[in-house]
Formats: sequence, C-alpha cells, structure tokens
Amino acid sequence: MTDTSIGATVDSASEIYANGGITVRKVGHHLGAVIDGVEMSGDISDATSLAIRYALAVNKVIFFRSQHHLTDEIQYEFGARIGIPTTAHPSLNSDDSRTLVLEGAASGWHTDVTFVDRIPKASVLRSVKVPPYGGATTWASTTAAYEQLPDPLRVLVENLRAVHSNRFDYAAALAPEQLSGNYSKSKRDFRSGFATLTFETEHPVVRVHPETGERSLLLGHFVREFVGLKAAESSVLYQLLQNRVTKLENTVRWTWADGDVAIWDNRNTQHYGVADYGDHPRELRRTTLAGDVPVDVHGTASRIRAGDASSYSVVDNALRLPGFV
Repeated sequence: MTDTSIGATVDSASEIYANGGITVRKVGHHLGAVIDGVEMSGDISDATSLAIRYALAVNKVIFFRSQHHLTDEIQYEFGARIGIPTTAHPSLNSDDSRTLVLEGAASGWHTDVTFVDRIPKASVLRSVKVPPYGGATTWASTTAAYEQLPDPLRVLVENLRAVHSNRFDYAAALAPEQLSGNYSKSKRDFRSGFATLTFETEHPVVRVHPETGERSLLLGHFVREFVGLKAAESSVLYQLLQNRVTKLENTVRWTWADGDVAIWDNRNTQHYGVADYGDHPRELRRTTLAGDVPVDVHGTASRIRAGDASSYSVVDNALRLPGFV
C-alpha cells in the first residue's frame, strides 16, 4: 500500500519505525508528528537514527517531549547521529561555534540560511527558557503549497529563480527597544558580529527534495527578488506564493514545554516564532545539520552570487531514502 501524498510505502514506514524502537503519532495532515521511545543522545543505534530520519522525511517536523537530560553537547552529539552538524551560523559570532542561542522569537516566515548555496537540511531546536504563556512556533509545508498550485502557476514557478540575501537576518536583527531589558549583554555582543560577511545566492523557486523526490517552494524572507522580474512584480508574486505556503491548513503549531525538542526538515518547510509572551524570557538552542545545494525540476543547481559558505558547512548530498518512489 502506498500513501501517494508522501511517496513512501506504509509498510516501509511501519517496519523502519519498529526496528528503530520509536512510535510516531501525527498531529497534522501535511506535517507534524510526536515521536516517542527515544532518549536523545550520541549513542542512539543506527536503526533508531534511520527511523528518526524517515519520520522526519515523512512528517517534515517532528517533536520529542521530556528530553530534560539534554545539554548543548549531548544535543550536538545527537545531531551528528542523524546528519552532519554545521557551525552555529555563517556570519554571527558565538561563544560555542556549534550551538546557536536564540533569545526572543523569529517573527517572520523563513527557511533557515537560504542565503547560502548549501541550505541546511534540518535543525534540532531545544527549549531552554519557556515563557508562562505564548511563544509557540508554527511550521508550514512548502511541499503542500507547491502541490496545491494550479497548473499555470506551477509552470511559472518551475522555471523561476530567486535571489536570497543575508542583508536582513532575523537571527541578527535587534530593534532599538530590544537593546536592553530581557536581551542579555552576551546576546547583544553575539549579534554585533552580524553582516561581517555578505552572502547572496540564486536558488530555484521549486526545488526537488534529494531524499524523497518531492517538490517544494523555496521562498521565505531572505528572498530579495525574482530573476528577470521588476521589483513591483517580484513583490506581488512573492506575496501570492507566500500566502499559499502559510495557509493555516498547511501549518502546524507547537506550544513549547520544558524538555521539548523539535526537528524540522529545512528543505520543505518554513517556520515562524510567535512573539506573544510579553516581557517574559524565551530561549531556544539550535543545532543545524548540513544540506545539499538545491536542484530544480530541470536538474539545474543553485548559483552563488556572493560569499563562500564552505567554512560554515560541508555539502551533504543525501541519497534517496528507502521506500520513497
């Protein structure tokens, strides 16, 4: 039996999950699942590693509860069991080059680090300080958005490329009123290193997932323009496509609790941190996993316009996962 919405056989999924000792409970139709049966560490078995990677490919974002034992080091070691960790960020300073500390919320729809050629494949995000209310994160399926496009729009976007740049990065932007108060001195120092490097990359608007073969829209707020279109045309088309990505039916929302960890496939999702928690602290810590250079439906890869990301990340040319057609 085959679930054609994801391209994976149900029998394959059941066997892989059973061998890896995990259970998977979906929380949304297009994306999202809670994973049980795993204590995250650098010592998980190969079978468990495969099961987690498979669950991620099928569900696009997966959630783990009660991982209270995690430290930055254990989180990084776990990440190394399901991928190849990158440094913390291409252009930001950090005391720990392996862990990105995120205070506050990234209140803008984005796919991480799309301004480099080798877009990360996934991120592992752990809650450290959870506000008493609010502060959820929402993910959207860019695969569902692509699949719902009418044929005329598909023809357009499959032959379109966009320029992504780090001229604005949510991880570095600080409004004047945020220079004091809940934002620590270490964070202000951390962010002062932003924009020491400039990155600009031309990506296909529709990319092919290397592990599943699915097609998805590659957008988010690092997009500056569509190649060949005027600024006004780019703005209108971008908003039209983004509205399809962030349609509520294509999203899943997670309210953080102590010990929670989320892993998302950065190749077919966008996400948004909801800043509805007042003056309360909110801190998450991210380990990022290396990805491939996107390829469009015609087999043409992304093209670097400015910047060299080789010190940030290797290129991980992942192979097709078993069971995907």
